[in-house]
Amino acid sequence: MNPHRIEPLGPQHDRPAFHSGSAALDRYLHQQARQDADKRVAAPFVLSLPPSSAVLGYYTLSASLLSVDEIPAEQRKRLPRYPQLPVTLLGRLAISERLKGQGIGQFLLMDALHRSLIHAAEIAAFAVLVEAKDAAAAAFYRHFDFTPLQPQSARPVERLFLPMKTIANLFIGP
Repeated sequence: MNPHRIEPLGPQHDRPAFHSGSAALDRYLHQQARQDADKRVAAPFVLSLPPSSAVLGYYTLSASLLSVDEIPAEQRKRLPRYPQLPVTLLGRLAISERLKGQGIGQFLLMDALHRSLIHAAEIAAFAVLVEAKDAAAAAFYRHFDFTPLQPQSARPVERLFLPMKTIANLFIGP
């Protein structure tokens, strides 16, 4: 049994002590995550090891839209002819520097995918969408079968997706 806990970000969590090695991801957790949660623009979830309140990792989920034109042509053929599809955006995922290489990123990703699948049963979402901040992040998501979207203009990040059907197969089976 895993002693770690993943739960919604709350006032009891020690955010200032978190350091992932990415200034942008750290700054978000330290300064913006609570506001986003309060305003319901993102749902931050944090990993801790009770009874400690230290944040060991986190991710955010929110609702978003995906232009059908961004989906690779082979997969687009089987979709309804809507200009946009609802998706769950996995906006950020970060782990403490001291835990890197221990499978915590995968643990957080699986929790995010499972949570997205559960909510997709109640609020439709075609896929989970990620925006990889760099090549290493893109490689991480590709390892878990995320598919790159068609490039759109000059986006600074690579966008990838994993269909809910694939996620359901992962947790429930075909």
